[in-house]
Order: sequence, then structure tokens, then C-alpha cells
Amino acid sequence: MTRVAIIGCGTIANSAHGPSYQKNPNAQLAYCVDILPERAKALKERFGTEETVALTDYHDMLSDPSVEAVSVCVPNYLHAPISIDCLRAGKQVLCEKPASVSYALAEQMAKEAESLGRVLNIGVVNRFNGAVNEVKRRIESGELGEVYHVYCSFRAHRSIPGLGGPFTTKDMAGGGVLIDWGVHYLDLINYCIGAKRVLSVSGQTYSKLGSPMREYVYEDMWAGPPDFEGVYDVEEFVTGLIRTDKATISLNGAWAQNVPDDDSRFIEFLGTKAGIRLTYGGGFTISGAKDGKLFRQTPDYPKNDMFYDELDAFLACAKTGERIRSNASEVLITAQMMQALYDSSALGREIQL
Repeated sequence: MTRVAIIGCGTIANSAHGPSYQKNPNAQLAYCVDILPERAKALKERFGTEETVALTDYHDMLSDPSVEAVSVCVPNYLHAPISIDCLRAGKQVLCEKPASVSYALAEQMAKEAESLGRVLNIGVVNRFNGAVNEVKRRIESGELGEVYHVYCSFRAHRSIPGLGGPFTTKDMAGGGVLIDWGVHYLDLINYCIGAKRVLSVSGQTYSKLGSPMREYVYEDMWAGPPDFEGVYDVEEFVTGLIRTDKATISLNGAWAQNVPDDDSRFIEFLGTKAGIRLTYGGGFTISGAKDGKLFRQTPDYPKNDMFYDELDAFLACAKTGERIRSNASEVLITAQMMQALYDSSALGREIQL
């Protein structure tokens, strides 16, 4: 049995970490921590036991040697300092995505874990998705031939979250749609094609529709309601081209755009023998030519609860110290890509790495 703590009792703690630990026979939720006491108490009541302690200061938990593993589910700008504090206190850490608000801080986190001999995983949950792993298997088997380009689209018509709040404040979030949604798509791609090195990046971000905030038109708002006295200084649209040691990657992402978002969240892997179109969060089709004929198939794949499997794998490596697919060292390339896209946009030119 592994005693665990959750720091940050918001949306992802309630939708993924809390229920996954509750269902896992190898986990015991020891602490729920949030600066808002009512949120810590609510998470405890939903997923804990009478012995679970609700706290407002995570430092009070760090001194408990019985806690082996910690989920860090706080706003992005707190990922690095809290994760490093937990690592230095001897805890194994699963930090939600993105690793941090910058590549430099993500790299610092990974180096800290390495020097201390601790586990630091990042919440790149798609690495535990059944469809994604089937796509990866087919690419590695050579079924697609040479995968030379990957295109991804993560666009919504009107989906800026919590306008004026932490999601749209650069000092807190690190960025907008790229660091919030794009991190999942880019990491999924890197995982599937096995990219290890970024060669060059050209990107452009736009902030056109969310400001002035009172003029933003929407039907509903996740992480809302809007705070018109708050800040909106992040991008709601990003486009880019990335060259890696494996394939080129192009992307378009939008929290908001003046085009309906029908069928606009997908990844396409283009190979010399076949291609795959993966619907984000769903299944995939494979198309190509064989024996002089074109074909298109919709294969079956293992269905699973990727969040449960992610947390279960974390609990296992928290005991063994093993580096697994979501280890920070494995996903730094995604942070590097995002940083380069932001830097390229700011400088108005391609970045060579």
C-alpha cells in the first residue's frame, strides 16, 4: 500500500487523480492539500477516508515520512517549486502537464529528480491511451513505412477557459492554447514517432479574439465564469512547423476561431506505405495502397481508462524507482518544442536548435 498526497484539489484532481487513487487497491489517499480549505475538504470527502487529512499548506505534509508519492495538480507556475520541494523531501512525484511554464524550469525539475534519485513523472496521459499505443505499435512495426510528416489540429470555435483567470494569465499559465492543449498533441506525436532531437522550429501565435474581454462572444466557458478585471495576455491561436530527427510536424491550434470546430481535433501520420488519422480521444483509421488497390480500415484497439493506468504505473515506479514512459526525462523534448514555438513567434523568425 502506497500512501499518497494530492496537492491542488481542482478539476484534474477531482476528475482523474482522486478517482484513480480511490479505485486502486495499492493506494491510500493520506492528504488532500489546497489553499482553499473547502476544496481540500471536498476532495477528502469524495475520495478519501476518515484517516485522510485535509490541509491548506503542503509543507505540513512533507515532514510525514509515511507519504511516498505525491500528485501535483496546481496551476502551471507552481509546478516547478512544489515538485522540487516534494522531491527534496524524499517523495516520488507525478506532476500534471505541462511540466512547467518554460523549458528551462522543466529541465531544472528533471535534473533535480535525477540528482536526488527520485521519480518525477509528468501527466502526459496519452502515453497510456490504448489507441495511441496501437498507433505507436504499427509505426514501430514498419506498417506505415517511413513516417515523414505529422499534422495535428486542436481547434475549437469558442473555448477560451476562465477568461481573465489563471488560464489566460501568462505569469501563471506560461501561455495559452499551445501550453494547455498543444502539449498533449505534441507529446503524443513525439511518443509515437520516437523523436529525440528538435532541429528547427518556426511558429506564430495570435491573440485576436479574447481581448477586449468584454467583447468576447461565447456560448459557455469551462473554468469560468469570466473575470473582466483579470488578465488576458496569452495566445488563443498557434501555428507552426517543427523539424525533428524523425519527421516534420505541422500544427494549428485554437481556443477560439471564427470557423466552426467540426472534426478539428486529430493527428495525421503520413507514411510511405500507409497513413493514420487518429481522432484525439478516440479511434483511428489507416489508409494506403496494397496489391494495386487503395484501402481504408478502422482497426480495433485495446480500450482502457488511461488516467487509471497512468496513476497505477506511477504507484508501481514510486516503489521501484523505475523510469517509465512518462518520466520527465522522456518528455523534455515537448517542453523544448513549445518553448521554441513561443520564441520563434516573439522573434519573428525560425529557431535553430
